[in-house]
Amino acid sequence: MGYRIIICDDEEGMRKYLSKMLGGWGYQVATYASPLDMLSVLKDAETPGDLLLLDIKMPELDGIETLRRVKERRPEMPVIMMTGHGTIESAVEAMKLGSYDFLTKPFPQEKLSALVRNALEQKRLREENRQLKQELQERQLPNAPVFVSRRFGEVYQLALRVAESHSSVLILGESGTGKELIAGAIHYHSPRAQNRFVAINCAALSETLLESQLFGHIKGAFTGAVQAQKGLLDEADGGTLFLDEVGDISAALQVKLLRVLQEGEFIPVGATRTQNVDVRFLAATNKDLEKEVAAGNFREDLYYRLNVIALNLPPLRERPDDIEPLASHFLAKSAAKTGHQVSRFSATALEAMRKYPWPGNVRELENVVERGVILSRGDEIGLDALPLKLSEPGQTPEDLESGPVMSLREAERIQVIRGLRHTRWNKSRTSELLGVTRKTLDRKIKEFGLRPEKEGSAE
Repeated sequence: MGYRIIICDDEEGMRKYLSKMLGGWGYQVATYASPLDMLSVLKDAETPGDLLLLDIKMPELDGIETLRRVKERRPEMPVIMMTGHGTIESAVEAMKLGSYDFLTKPFPQEKLSALVRNALEQKRLREENRQLKQELQERQLPNAPVFVSRRFGEVYQLALRVAESHSSVLILGESGTGKELIAGAIHYHSPRAQNRFVAINCAALSETLLESQLFGHIKGAFTGAVQAQKGLLDEADGGTLFLDEVGDISAALQVKLLRVLQEGEFIPVGATRTQNVDVRFLAATNKDLEKEVAAGNFREDLYYRLNVIALNLPPLRERPDDIEPLASHFLAKSAAKTGHQVSRFSATALEAMRKYPWPGNVRELENVVERGVILSRGDEIGLDALPLKLSEPGQTPEDLESGPVMSLREAERIQVIRGLRHTRWNKSRTSELLGVTRKTLDRKIKEFGLRPEKEGSAE
């Protein structure tokens, strides 16, 4: 069972009896004739002990005083008191001091067995509950942004400064630059950190569903509303609501959202009464909201309500110093998640990542690293485990669009050649990169008449 039970009793016969019985049940046992000796050992925090069986009548130090001292040193350890002279007064005193239960000698084995099992189970549940609470608290803490560049550092420091206020913040930047990460950092460094941080992607939901998600609805508000449901505004009361892609909210919802920002109140879908709410708004978009306002697509008054403070996140191509530390961070994260023993990048892989423009920003980098961890054969991510586009960083999607038009067969042939060159004719790796079976790759090599010795002139 792995549990260690301590026995403290001045009677040698009782110690031997209990030790043999508990050992037979699978417990580890340590015995002490002297409570002072036992207390001396328990001073060491590393001394193991899951349960104490303590005699109440001993010459050196009585059980009640010993119990008091044990609880000072090991408050989490359950204690079962034992005596051949049981009285109500001593039992009450022991329970007040925190003993788990009280046994009067002689006691049946079945009663001791049940008490020991129950005490250890209660201890286990308390420990699990404490660990769960700790994990939940840790999960509430945001992942700290990874950066070394001065450009991103300035933005992050500004974010921490504005976190102390209750003002709305508009976070601008291309997709994948880490807008939600910055929003989380603002919340968890704010006076609202003990309350909820709620995020919603406004572009991912239809107008009707987004309204219901934000404001909630009453029973019967629409077909399928079989019960009332709280909205995210309710959930974020006292905390922070992060509206990602806020530029995609419809005109009708913009009006309702403006009321919340101005008056701190809203009406759930289908209801007639207003509800008050205390929410800090953080919003993000990759659109130019000033142009959207000029075009009549976004309300000017809502724009200024959201844009009390603006943060503009730089794209990854403008902070190249952050590519390597971010890649290393994602490598450790992906290796832990997948269980692959990958610990570094090759020099050529790092060079390719530094030169690549990263149109998908940090999110694209994370995906590329995760792919590399999965496809790498050893403890190193090489160039062959990265997408082909990283080995030709000078070629952009625009280059491909403006290049000469060719037949699908010729384009296929060129891709097969590029794949083979990229992997130095490792057919298994090439088939993975091209997303085809090994059998299909072999057929294409034969069809196009490709050979390793002709690799240099095949194209």
